[in-house]
Amino acid sequence: MATLLLELVLMLVVILVAAEIFTNALEHLGERLKISEGVTGSLFAAVGTALPETLVPVLAIFAGTTNAQVNEEIGVGAILGAPLMLSTLSTCLMAVAILRRRGVSGLVVPERSGFVRDLNFFLLAFTLAAIAMYIPPEARYLRGALSFGLVLTYFVYILMTLHASEKLVQDGHGTEADEKMLLSRLGLPTTMLTILLQLTLGLVLLVMGAKGFIHGIEGVSHLLGISVLLLSLLIIPIATELPEKVNSILWIRRGKDTLAFGNITGAMVFQGTLLPAIGIMLTPWEPRIEVLTGVVITLLAAGWLRLQARAHGLPVWALLCNGVLYVTYLTITLAG
Repeated sequence: MATLLLELVLMLVVILVAAEIFTNALEHLGERLKISEGVTGSLFAAVGTALPETLVPVLAIFAGTTNAQVNEEIGVGAILGAPLMLSTLSTCLMAVAILRRRGVSGLVVPERSGFVRDLNFFLLAFTLAAIAMYIPPEARYLRGALSFGLVLTYFVYILMTLHASEKLVQDGHGTEADEKMLLSRLGLPTTMLTILLQLTLGLVLLVMGAKGFIHGIEGVSHLLGISVLLLSLLIIPIATELPEKVNSILWIRRGKDTLAFGNITGAMVFQGTLLPAIGIMLTPWEPRIEVLTGVVITLLAAGWLRLQARAHGLPVWALLCNGVLYVTYLTITLAG
């Protein structure tokens, strides 16, 4: 047991270090390309920090353990657990991080158009993914059409986000890197080549960490007598979403609300479109009770954020409510 836990901790450290390397390079890439905080947060940072929880289900399905059912359960749990964690616990932790400074009635003010766009796309995509659970596996063409629709949705989202970038930069929402690039601290110049080199290094480490994490999760689930699906819904997202949580907390404490929320909501769109598209085609994708509970709570949390997205900002207390939704999910799931 101790060896397995040590393996999980070690792989988690690898994932966190890799995410830091990756996102640090992404900030410099965004600054060099002169793009908005919205693009850097919702696309670059979101995709970068989403790689750990993205790679876990992908590697589990394609190259996980020798047990196909275990691979599928890890995949489904990681796919659906990530948006749940982002929309509930992650947003709550951001509120807790600024609670003393801004107060319960204080406001967080991400750039509204991008924030609303992210949530609208996520709600549409995740609803389609939920509907797909009720389509029998035999209806492969219909499942395939929904899967393609989710991929197309993300493509349209990218185009709209990039289209809005130029005006946002002109309005003062351009990306600025706060810290020196990590490779530059070793004496290398900050060029496009070194930026891409650091991005590649981060990606390689993320793959290694995610692969090791899959095997650790399987071993712990057997020892504790907990289903792989439930463990994947609860533990994988908590561990792999740490890069988003840490980055967003740091950004929001520095007053960079747009980057903080873009990192969260952009990752939600990424994980609510491309990953369910894979799950729909390559796993049973069935409406099991623990899965449905997570889907409903996720949609409620994202819908609540969208409802609170007003011109003057979101109240801190509204974000704390999303933490209550996560506790509700834990209570229902563990009681069952």
